[in-house]
Amino acid sequence: MNTNKLYYMQIVFVVFLNMAVGHAQEKYLDKNGDITFEASEKLFEEVKATNQQVTAIINIKTGEIAALALMKGFRFKNSLMEEHFNENYMESESYPKAVFKGTIIDFDFSSLTEVAQTFTTKGTLALHGKEKEVTTILLIQKESNSISITGDFKVTPEDFAIEIPKIVKNKIAKEVVVHIAFNMTVK
Repeated sequence: MNTNKLYYMQIVFVVFLNMAVGHAQEKYLDKNGDITFEASEKLFEEVKATNQQVTAIINIKTGEIAALALMKGFRFKNSLMEEHFNENYMESESYPKAVFKGTIIDFDFSSLTEVAQTFTTKGTLALHGKEKEVTTILLIQKESNSISITGDFKVTPEDFAIEIPKIVKNKIAKEVVVHIAFNMTVK
């Protein structure tokens, strides 16, 4: 998929999110959010990748939050591992994106300060043609004119019908740790 097509997919996603999150509410947006996942096993090569082009949006009135990550945006230290990730595991041509849509429970924008507060978030992660309910704790704080959101959650390849060949199965962790970091500003 070429760069222009990916860019237009992100624009369409942001327009879709604007409709889904509401028309008249105030929203904060990050077009360069970070998602890092790690599925490394001790004694084997690191299985870790970062995507720094994640689009995320939050409605500060309702606590609705959504994020989109393009699979081909994940970067590995090893280019061959990146190729296998996209072609063999994620099948990025068929399943080009991961989307999370959810709600931050009891979110109150007016209570945010420069000290990070914990909030429970519940939603659905759509990846590789499958969906999984995800509940996690996020740290959220107000920083000048932005909102900083960080957190971690775990998933498994089986959650999304991602097949790991027997030859490398013991080299990849059974649970994948996903770390998110968004710095959102008023849209």
